[in-house]
Amino acid sequence: MSFSRGPKQPVPEVETKVWSCTNDDCAGWMRESFSFNEEPECPLCQSSMAKEVRVLPELEQ
Repeated sequence: MSFSRGPKQPVPEVETKVWSCTNDDCAGWMRESFSFNEEPECPLCQSSMAKEVRVLPELEQ
């Protein structure tokens, strides 16, 4: 079986709502659509999280 290494189509990037960790020493974040809690805590350090918008690759649905 061979895999093509030809040019790939670029993935479109879109503004996406995310939760971002408020702890300056932690880089944790998650897409808002992947959060089960209304106000989640960081899965890495358990700090509180704040909403923000990031430009991220669009996920296929």
